[in-house]
Amino acid sequence: MAINSISPFFIVRNVPRAIAFYRDALGFAVTYIVPGPDPFFAIVGRDGGQIFLKSAGIDPQPNVQRHPWVKWDAYAFASDPDALAAEFAVRGVTPSAPLADTEDGLRGFEITDPDGYALFFGRPR
Repeated sequence: MAINSISPFFIVRNVPRAIAFYRDALGFAVTYIVPGPDPFFAIVGRDGGQIFLKSAGIDPQPNVQRHPWVKWDAYAFASDPDALAAEFAVRGVTPSAPLADTEDGLRGFEITDPDGYALFFGRPR
């Protein structure tokens, strides 16, 4: 049996705001949203990855707030991080850590979302 994907589950302050960031800035599609005027849960996805977004009446706690030296909340495998970084730049997204070869053998870049979650987009070198 195969595990076809795994998805981070982010507690966010405002689901519509989070959706707008992932959709407009990063090119994700909304694959599910709880219907109604004030949605509290949604799923956004792009290619084989997805992120669950939920507003739970509590503040988000990205890893960097708990452990500054372990700040990534999600790793998104990108076979061509250089091209993806260029696409995001065209969309007006500024990385929180630029495209680079990391000390731990990866090539990629970081994006921090409006709730402070750090996502690394990259691959092993």
